[in-house]
Amino acid sequence: MTDRVSANHIAKMADALREEAAIEPPPPSTEPVTKETQIIAIYGKGGIGKSFTLANLSYMMAQQGKKVLLIGCDPKSDTTSLLFGGRACPTIIETSARKKQAGDHVEIGDVCFKRDGVFAMELGGPEVGRGCGGRGIIHGFETLEKLGFHDWGFDYVLLDFLGDVVCGGFGLPIARDMCQKVIVVGSNDLQSLYVANNVCSAAEYFRKLGGHVGVAGIVINKDDHTGEAQAFAEKVGIPVLAAIPADEDIRRKSAMYEIVGKPGSPWAPLFEELARNVADAPPLGPAPLEHEALLDLFKGEAVGRDVVLEPATLEDMCGGELPPRKPSLEIIYDQVV
Repeated sequence: MTDRVSANHIAKMADALREEAAIEPPPPSTEPVTKETQIIAIYGKGGIGKSFTLANLSYMMAQQGKKVLLIGCDPKSDTTSLLFGGRACPTIIETSARKKQAGDHVEIGDVCFKRDGVFAMELGGPEVGRGCGGRGIIHGFETLEKLGFHDWGFDYVLLDFLGDVVCGGFGLPIARDMCQKVIVVGSNDLQSLYVANNVCSAAEYFRKLGGHVGVAGIVINKDDHTGEAQAFAEKVGIPVLAAIPADEDIRRKSAMYEIVGKPGSPWAPLFEELARNVADAPPLGPAPLEHEALLDLFKGEAVGRDVVLEPATLEDMCGGELPPRKPSLEIIYDQVV
């Protein structure tokens, strides 16, 4: 009897979860912010250094007297790790779920934390295999709106978005005009520039549909001076906002969760210039490259240009001997005269 009751309870819970999952969330607000705030979305390939760039950029902006909010929009929830010396920041999604279960409401102090003038938070995401990261982004922004996002008085809001993923949630800032401009972080490698080119394509697509978000430029991280990222920027028509060198001092300090973009540090001029360029760069309409044009930025040996696509045959697929043909499952309808 107990097993039957337990099974019925589990079945009801499963049905309730399915019903909740089937409900489409309302679209995020596209109303303009009530303060003069620059909202900037930063995109790039996973691992390319967005979080490093943003932690140091936001820190330098705050030291220049600006009020800055840094929001991590990556399910890895690691945007704020460098800023907080390696400490994990409670995510909005995790905190919201816990508070909801306890019958409480999320407060600003539950999800937003400060360091030396920088305000920072993480949207978070579902556990691996347990949900859609894009829907998590949408849910996170809904919570921010309930907390009064459009009335906050920041000079800059920096959004850290994963550029590899093309689903709707990660494209929100561009698709819904939620920011004024986009910045891409790339390096002198094909995969990061492929992602940067996709972001440029998305911006171009939505501008044709009446959107206003443009690409303000590219930050070249781990620059080894081979020049592919610089050539990419020139081809698509966006400026290089900064070139951060592939330097052992930067690598070592970042690995120890140290901010390198502090006033008075050896790297301060680099991030001071980046902060000025990010603030002043206008949103542009880029001209994204076709795939072959993107490959042309690299030497042939770097991208396997000597490889020829050889069509496969049915004999290849079947191991050399063709099996007897089977009747097709295709239904052919008589033409109606």
